[in-house]
Amino acid sequence: MKHSAWATAALAVSATVVLAACGSSHSSASSPSSSGAATSSAPAGSGSAAAGSGTKTLGCMVTDTGGIDDRSFNASSWAGMQAAAKASPNVSVKYLQSTTQADYVPNINTFVSQKCNIIVTVGFLMGDATQAAAKAHPSQKFAIVDFAYSPALPNVDALLFDTAQDGFQGGYLAAGMTKTGKVATFGGQKLPTVTIYMDGFYDGVQYYNAKHGTHVQVLGWDEKTQNGSFTGDFTNQTKGQSVTQTFISEGADIIFPVAGNVGLGAAKAVQDADNQAGSQKVNMMWVDVDGCVSAPQYCKYFITSVQKGIVAAVSTAVTSTANGSFKGGNYVGTLANGGVALAPFHTFDSKIPASLKSELAQVKAGIVNGSIKVATKSPA
Repeated sequence: MKHSAWATAALAVSATVVLAACGSSHSSASSPSSSGAATSSAPAGSGSAAAGSGTKTLGCMVTDTGGIDDRSFNASSWAGMQAAAKASPNVSVKYLQSTTQADYVPNINTFVSQKCNIIVTVGFLMGDATQAAAKAHPSQKFAIVDFAYSPALPNVDALLFDTAQDGFQGGYLAAGMTKTGKVATFGGQKLPTVTIYMDGFYDGVQYYNAKHGTHVQVLGWDEKTQNGSFTGDFTNQTKGQSVTQTFISEGADIIFPVAGNVGLGAAKAVQDADNQAGSQKVNMMWVDVDGCVSAPQYCKYFITSVQKGIVAAVSTAVTSTANGSFKGGNYVGTLANGGVALAPFHTFDSKIPASLKSELAQVKAGIVNGSIKVATKSPA
């Protein structure tokens, strides 16, 4: 399977690099003033030279609408671009931000005209625009985060992550940690790359219940009916705060937002609830990246984060272009290849019982060897 060389260390690398991408100021780039302004992390290469040893390689990234600092897949994708540039003096990278979905096509076309060696697009919603551009420009190399094609496209490195697997672990952990017997999850938009997390989380709770004879409830999502709670976007933190307040009022004491920056609103609601209670009674999990790195102000509330190895996957796509080994096709990150994983427990490490940690390890082993089947309506 492609990318096997980087997979084991992928998520460890992600933590350090995403911090740079998600800070209040960039170490190598500032946010552009509009969707049409490209920002570089290094002096741009010519972009016209053939990829190969010693030649200049220009990597160009188009964000989804959440923005470069979404503390989620845009930020971690940009961190992957920066990691590729840091690894080789011959690689330079830049990005264009998409303010609305209408920006996808013009942003991609801008980078095609600039003769970028590889164009990385970010997010499920960019699937159609990326496919159209790839077919129109068969010699242009692309990579896309959170989308795959059937059949695979020879000039697109499609990067997908089976987050139902570590989502399952997250659900199992939440069921083992809840004091109220109720946990909750919600999404930004109802997309397969969102609901796959929620499916895993839901099923992990059900598995815990079956093993322990408990009746932990999941608010916000039902894997069987595919019905649940969504805020409608990945940017409106007020909506995230509101839906989380509702879950807390209904008795949920662990919240898992799958909504990018909207999750910061959820974290604020958790913080407010705990402040009001006078003790830490409500906690949460973060998504995509290690929340203690991307949103450290809320680290004390994060039991863990349900991660995917976007940083290493994107970096590999760019560096393979630079060294002439690029191959199109579909990559799927899993627990087995290290492409998905739970983040460290940080401040919760001493609070999670050793027995529950042992069960989590057994659950992981079962998923990897196939004895535990993780159901999802959103196939990776």
